[in-house]
Parts: sequence; C-alpha cells; structure tokens
Amino acid sequence: MSARGRGRRWLPPGEARLRHRLTSLAAGCCARGARPYVTVLSSRRGLASFASDAPRPRARGIALVAALLGLLAFPVAASVGANQITVFAAASLTDVFPKIDPGQRYSFAGSDQLAFQIQQGAPADVYAAASPKYPDQLYAQGLVLKPVVFATNKLILLLPASNPAGITSVFDLQRPGIKLVIGQKGVPIGDYTRTILKNLGLSSVLSNVVSQETDVKGIVGKVVLGQADAGFVYVTDAKPVAGKVKIVRLPGWAQPKVKYELAVVKASHNQAAAQAFVKKVLAKPGRTALAAAGFGLPKKP
Repeated sequence: MSARGRGRRWLPPGEARLRHRLTSLAAGCCARGARPYVTVLSSRRGLASFASDAPRPRARGIALVAALLGLLAFPVAASVGANQITVFAAASLTDVFPKIDPGQRYSFAGSDQLAFQIQQGAPADVYAAASPKYPDQLYAQGLVLKPVVFATNKLILLLPASNPAGITSVFDLQRPGIKLVIGQKGVPIGDYTRTILKNLGLSSVLSNVVSQETDVKGIVGKVVLGQADAGFVYVTDAKPVAGKVKIVRLPGWAQPKVKYELAVVKASHNQAAAQAFVKKVLAKPGRTALAAAGFGLPKKP
C-alpha cells in the first residue's frame, strides 16, 4: 500500500461524498492558512462531529458548516439498517436462520408464545413457526399474509452422552424411574411428542415426565446437563450439541408430519424487506442451509 493510502479508513460512497463536501465547506469558512479538520464518524453509529482550528472571527462560518453537517449526516445514518427487520422464529431455527441472513434481528421462542405476542401487537415483520397451526390461525385472523411451508423435520429421542439410564429404545421409557422431559401442550414439540407416543402406543410413559418445557431448546438443555434421562426433540436439535448427547431414532411410520411455515406480518412497516427475507429462505442458498442443518425440504410450488 502506498504511503498516501496507508492508515486511511474505507468509507461507504455516501459517507465519502459527505466528508468531501464538508471539508470543502470548512475550507471556505476558515481563515487562509488555517487547517480545518472535519471528522465524520461511522454512519453505522449514526453520529457525526465537526472540529476546526479556524480563528474565532469565522465562528459563524463554522456554525454554518456544523448545521449543514447535521442536515447531511442524518439521511446517511438513517439509511443504514433501514432494511433490517425483526423475525419471530421457532426455537428450533436458532442456529440456521442467522446463517441464511445474519443481518436481521431474531427472537427465538416457542411458536405458540410468538404467535401470542403478534396477536398482542408485538413489532414483528416475519413469523416462522414449527407447525402450521399458529401461522394458519394468524392468517385466519388477518394478522399475517398467506403462510408458506419452507421446511420439515423429524422427532428423535435425545439422551445424555453418559446415558445413565441405559436407554437403547423408545420402549425403554416404560421403565419406572425414567426421567423424561418433553414440551408443554400447545408448543409444537410438545404436541408432536404426544402424537408420536400415541402412535407408538406409549402414552403411558407420560407418567415419567419430570419437566415440560416452553420450547425445544429447554428440553435439549435439560438433557445435556443430565437433568433428564431422555427428551423428545427434533433431529436438527442434536447437531449443535453433537458429542454431548446420544440419539435414538424413532420409527418413520409413527412420525407426525412436522411442517414449518413462514409468513409476513401484515402490521410490518417494512413489507419489502420482510418479503425479501421470505424469498431468501425459499431460494436455493436458504434451502441449502436448511438441508445442511438437517431439515427436510418440501417440493417447490
């Protein structure tokens, strides 16, 4: 790098033009021979400042430049982050959504909790759930645009790596003293768990439940910490904690149909960016990231 360019900070085009204009203005306002100094801080911080060693008689000129700085810097700062949206998403999407689009704000929790928050007017732009139940309800209530299925999943039985209970099959859950953790009723993972247990003829094992969690990450945490002998989670939840857990596969014929739906919230003040996020999830890079995380992919419409 040349000596002339060494140590210079790269500026976005808009900010570079602003710096040039302000420097020119300052030069015209300051006394001949004075060394005006203009600093425009990163527009990402939304701040700007002006300083000069111009003589006091030029104070009015300095004030004019400072005023212009405020007027010019604000649009530049305001434009940054204008397309950032808030995505309410099921806890099981915690690891994959930021990989698809790291530039958004995310709130991960149980799909039922997030749906309730949207009903109460929480400022969300996009809603992604681990079940069609809640997006379809919100759509019927006129709170979201038509939901679209973007992923599928399967249930597994998650065990601590040490497997102190010696579980090798889902049918071992019938043994007395087994500590089982599941999702609450109404939470997708909780409803799916009850469905698969019913399909397997194992509803009686619910008597061994020691904890019911508000989202799937709570179940994973209890199992990893050894506070439970087993827990029902999605297959995608095992990957981030590989090495800390063991898994027991569950019969395909007993699996419930786990579908994830995505919808733009009607009250969003940034519909274009919300629609762009949905398109990104449905596009090839989004589908590739979902598949790499272990999700199933529905056929494209």
